[in-house]
Amino acid sequence: MSQPPGQQPPQGGFGAPYDPQTGTGAGTGSSGSGAHPQPAGPYDAPGRPGPYGQPPQPSGPYGQPPAQPRPGYGYPPQPGPYGQQPPQPPTQPGYGYPPQGHGHPQPGPGQLSVHQMPTQQYGAPPPAGPQGGGGWFRGRAAKAVGVAVAVALVAGAGIWFAVGGDGDDDKPVAGPTHSASPTVSPSPTGSKATGEPVISPEDEARTINAGVKSGEAKVLWLQKGGVDLPAGGEDVYGPWFAGDTVAKAMFYTVSGYSVSDGTLQWSVRLPTRMCSAPSLPTDDGKIVLAIRHDTSEGAECNTLQMIDLTTGKAGWRKTFVRKGIWDGLSDLAMSVNGGTVTVGRTSRSEGFRVSDGKQLFGEQSGACQPFGFASGPVAIAATSCHTADDDYKDQQVQRIDPATGKVLWTYKLKKDWEIAQFYSVSPLVVSLKQPDKWGILVLNDDGSYRTQLSGGPGEYAPKCDDELMALSKNLDNCMGVAADANTFYMATRTGTERDNKIVAFDLTTGKYRWSAKSPDGQTATPLRVENGKLLMYVSPVLKKGGGIASLPSTGGTPLMVLRHPASGADMELGFVGPRVVYVGGRTLLMRTRLSGISGDEEVDARSMVVFGN
Repeated sequence: MSQPPGQQPPQGGFGAPYDPQTGTGAGTGSSGSGAHPQPAGPYDAPGRPGPYGQPPQPSGPYGQPPAQPRPGYGYPPQPGPYGQQPPQPPTQPGYGYPPQGHGHPQPGPGQLSVHQMPTQQYGAPPPAGPQGGGGWFRGRAAKAVGVAVAVALVAGAGIWFAVGGDGDDDKPVAGPTHSASPTVSPSPTGSKATGEPVISPEDEARTINAGVKSGEAKVLWLQKGGVDLPAGGEDVYGPWFAGDTVAKAMFYTVSGYSVSDGTLQWSVRLPTRMCSAPSLPTDDGKIVLAIRHDTSEGAECNTLQMIDLTTGKAGWRKTFVRKGIWDGLSDLAMSVNGGTVTVGRTSRSEGFRVSDGKQLFGEQSGACQPFGFASGPVAIAATSCHTADDDYKDQQVQRIDPATGKVLWTYKLKKDWEIAQFYSVSPLVVSLKQPDKWGILVLNDDGSYRTQLSGGPGEYAPKCDDELMALSKNLDNCMGVAADANTFYMATRTGTERDNKIVAFDLTTGKYRWSAKSPDGQTATPLRVENGKLLMYVSPVLKKGGGIASLPSTGGTPLMVLRHPASGADMELGFVGPRVVYVGGRTLLMRTRLSGISGDEEVDARSMVVFGN
């Protein structure tokens, strides 16, 4: 990020958007559409150098982690294409990040500190095209391309993402193992993939718990995928919490389980496949899912289905209209703000009342339209403006009344900077990007400029769902970041060793404060701040389980809060890139996508596990 001469951040720092004080293109914190000059900030430095390393759940959808990328799922690398994007019609605005780089040119005075993008390793960037909301093009036409790809390397994740399955049909053939579901049949007793007997989740949990040592938590329950999926696999949505129930959704089914013992509480069979979902339910436990219009191949994602997570009852269902090529091809970014569910696309957003499905607002007047919101009590939107070049590159951060769609304030970004993710809504921390640059902007509650983060050890590694080719392109889905009123926390990526650093930044000055080494040579991922302490997920290594650690706001040495059993390290390692939730003294890990290379591997794959005492 741009700093005064002599105060340049070290190599591996951020790229920078612009200085709101420089005039043209400056950010604006305003009521409605008016604009007012902002205080000085480190944007708009001349002579920006090129490419950078990949940046990255704001301090966490679910109040917890913002979600990890979903690389690999435990399968070894396979021969095949990598670092390549599927063919695209006009490129849809993405929330994805460029590949992680190596080697960082030293910036001179007034220049940005950026990472180098190794295109020879990760493949060429996507074709040039209109940018804005809506994610990489992953609509109906892309589905046929995706099914044809057997294995792909996720650019920037450095892990193989395997897809497969027999793809005979779209119907589940096996379900949860804790109790019978009215919509699925019991799990098979053998694996078609290996021919070996399948160990039940209960037996596996008992075996792991038999080896638990003093001071270690137990496996409270473990669940397998249980569903034979089509080729390419399926995204897993959730977890969502409602009282003592945790729910997840995949393919055609939404299921609720007892948080304490994993017993299946209810299961809802949907008429068509899911294609998007918000990261949070409402406070009274309702979720609205996006599902396809019908069961035909390539059916449009244009229908909303409400589910009451406390009872497992399906509520209203409603189809919305997608108008024009931009709207029809873009992915959905969904959020829940109070009692409103928003459905964002490249060229518009719509808000519906969760209780009864009534539309509360639709397309805004003028050329600027919200394309996505972050879930939470305050509706913070990413907005793009349709320009004369027929693209959506000019972007803004807005606060919008979720009950009416009225714009309360607007902060305008300089041309060519795009909103990648909302790392936190309160305080408001926004990840911005260009094809070869990255910056982190901090705004005040009234939409005025606060600061921009700079400095620190560099090589930061927030982990977001959009790093994979997921259908959902929500703007609040990153793990590895957390914030309280005055401090922002972020993890560095790992190098040759498993350990990394947790880095703290002052949200008032934007400056680097301190860094702390992760515990015991294991990777630490920030989840959220609670009671003045940063909570982190510590990943497992061979013969050592993961767990939850805490770190004071002043830094220091992490303290383990919940240590997962070493006897379950192999099982835990199989959860590659999970969503992680720590609540009520329990850790829940959930796979964010299930797929298999052959046979019924996704049926036998572990999909959720809960650790606790």
